[in-house]
Amino acid sequence: MARRPANTLEKWEVAVVKAMLARKYVPQDIQAYFSRPTRSINHARISEIRDGTKHKAIKPASDAELDIFLAAWPNIDPATGLHLQGDELLVKAREAMIAAVHTFNSAGLYFRAELFIVTSVIAWTYLLHAYYKREGIDYRHKKGGVVEKTPSGADKFWELGQCLAHGKCPLDKGVVNNLKFLTEIRHEIEHRSTNRIDDALSAKLQACCINFNEAIKTLFGKEFALEKRLPLALQFVTFDGAQRASLVSADLPAHIATAMDNFHGGLTEDEQKDPKFRYRVAFVPKVSGKASKADLAVEFIKPGSPEAEAVERVLLKEVERPKLLPSEIVAKVKAAGYAGFNMHDHTLLAKQLDARKAGKGYGVQVAKTWYWYENWLDKIIEKLAEGWKRA
Repeated sequence: MARRPANTLEKWEVAVVKAMLARKYVPQDIQAYFSRPTRSINHARISEIRDGTKHKAIKPASDAELDIFLAAWPNIDPATGLHLQGDELLVKAREAMIAAVHTFNSAGLYFRAELFIVTSVIAWTYLLHAYYKREGIDYRHKKGGVVEKTPSGADKFWELGQCLAHGKCPLDKGVVNNLKFLTEIRHEIEHRSTNRIDDALSAKLQACCINFNEAIKTLFGKEFALEKRLPLALQFVTFDGAQRASLVSADLPAHIATAMDNFHGGLTEDEQKDPKFRYRVAFVPKVSGKASKADLAVEFIKPGSPEAEAVERVLLKEVERPKLLPSEIVAKVKAAGYAGFNMHDHTLLAKQLDARKAGKGYGVQVAKTWYWYENWLDKIIEKLAEGWKRA
């Protein structure tokens, strides 16, 4: 079983048990209050508390605290069996990721990617805290062996970066890369305004969702999966060529583009292709000759099949299009047989066709530099073949 049983009582629970014993509850009855689908408590643990062989230093809960506990019992999420207090970290992790996805899928929001990233980072942090707690790993910040405190006096727990850096982190390399990337983007958007970046990050956000669902199932159990809570998102539009071009060529804020390029530059080609780093899906109109399959909108293709390889080629061409400097464009035009074409001609033609206009999809600005896509090279050769000459 993925989720190791945590058949121990926490300190606050021991205090409640002592208060129940003081009210003459018998160990077998008390046991029923603390066993749940995610944890089984043997009545011997209750007897140890009653006999004083364990937990002597813990004081009984007050009558008011016991009454609150009894009034709230069983305090369990019926869908998962998670206790809202005893399994608080896991409950919060699931709810934060559900909130992140619902927010991103909500209609009418303009900064969905930013909201998703911030909330999903919280979800992953809680998930790893729950894992480290179960494994007995102290996930509090310490200085000189002393636990650091917040200004209000609470313990300071690890942020996501520290959770990922720990030697016992249970996540795969691709998952870690995905989360480090999103964390970098979060730092960039945290204290400044941005243009919409949803489309540029969608593959990373999709991977983040799938990775989280797989992680919670692997680390804690399949009963905590999120797919039953999060349905397939539907949309009102299809995309024609102009719409697709405007999506893939939308200008990014300079600081976001730089952060993305810097992060990608530190990864190998295989790491960038890892679906755990970014997950890409192609939606194509599907026609079936069988009535039973006529309404099938999404088809899952087996990895390694010819169909999968074909989809991968399409996705790589659409998402990772080569970027060319103006001088490279001119050199390629010359190599195509137009030896007289020069940089002045290139600049003039770009102005005449308003080639840098958003939505045309001929290029993109990264930081302070404009790069051209190969479709701009094709357009130039097309115009020259038509007999274009400088005015």
